[in-house]
Amino acid sequence: MSGAIITDVIAHPLTQQMRRPTVTSWGTYSEVSMVLVEVRTDAGVTGVGETLARFAPKAYAEVIETLLKPRIVGQPVANISAHWQQMRRALSGRAGGMLIEAIAGVDIALWDIMGKLAGLPLATLLGGENRSEIDVYAAAVNWGDDALADAELERFIARGFPRIKVKMARPVKEACARIERMRKRAGDDIALCVDANWAYGLDEAIEVGRALAANGYFWFEEPLRPEDEQGYEQLRARCDVPLAAGESNFTVDQAMRLVSNRTLSILQPDVARAGGVTETRRMALLAAAHDVGYAPHIGMSGIVCETASVHLSAAMPNFRVMECEGDESPFKVDIADLKPGCLRQKNGTLDVPRGPGLGLEIDWDAVAHLRSK
Repeated sequence: MSGAIITDVIAHPLTQQMRRPTVTSWGTYSEVSMVLVEVRTDAGVTGVGETLARFAPKAYAEVIETLLKPRIVGQPVANISAHWQQMRRALSGRAGGMLIEAIAGVDIALWDIMGKLAGLPLATLLGGENRSEIDVYAAAVNWGDDALADAELERFIARGFPRIKVKMARPVKEACARIERMRKRAGDDIALCVDANWAYGLDEAIEVGRALAANGYFWFEEPLRPEDEQGYEQLRARCDVPLAAGESNFTVDQAMRLVSNRTLSILQPDVARAGGVTETRRMALLAAAHDVGYAPHIGMSGIVCETASVHLSAAMPNFRVMECEGDESPFKVDIADLKPGCLRQKNGTLDVPRGPGLGLEIDWDAVAHLRSK
């Protein structure tokens, strides 16, 4: 079985209507997409992966089936690192964008197959800590009017989350008021963090960071655009709240500067963007070597991305806490037999699946229903 050969790669572009819109500094998301990747073998074992493809999922599917598939079909499943390098060479230029996100879906599926062939959960196959449960935080209180934010905060608290993320945007004055309001409503026993989704320039971020520090928030996530590495370094020097970022990184070299100089306290790669399990693991271990925490980003992705992230969280030595999206979207609820983390968590902890590979069974009827038109 260890010599199983890849026989096919199938990309399923999917689109969902969000049951509750997500509102960030970027805007309101009521519809998002992804690609579910299916990899088949001559051993009769199939793996599944997920590609972060918020929009234009058919374009991603074409990349997977026309560029990536020919490079790995006929090859042994076990050569995952070699497959990653071969797929990366499908396009020249700096690594990133659609290509690396497409690779992510294939890579996750290959790891799923390896776990199934070995009869081991992915968390065990990866070695490391092999935790049986992980800590999670609720995501997220949306940016919007006060009444909406109050209701979402209270809903997360009622569901037993001891840690909650709050979205921030402009204007800065309103953001600082929201920071204080959420703290007063949550009380001192609930841990709060903020995600700005690149909303600010440096001076604005400094002002928001001071409000966060004054109100005891545990991190300030993506305050600046990811390319502004010097800005992050200057913000770290002038801001007392820990900085978190990394969901916008595609490869380990893009995390290198801010991790190696410890500008970031928390690195947050998204396994469905950052080249899958193979490259995300490299990022997490880079962070571990520099005493920087690992906290996976999930966002509006599906159950495959979330479950792969749970396994990585269980394995990595520097894991801190995982995002637990509360949207209960079709991508999380409908396409597999495992309930999403927001429904399985208890008091901020989440059990790690113990079935082989990812530990998921896909509902292919649900996949067909969600297929992009």
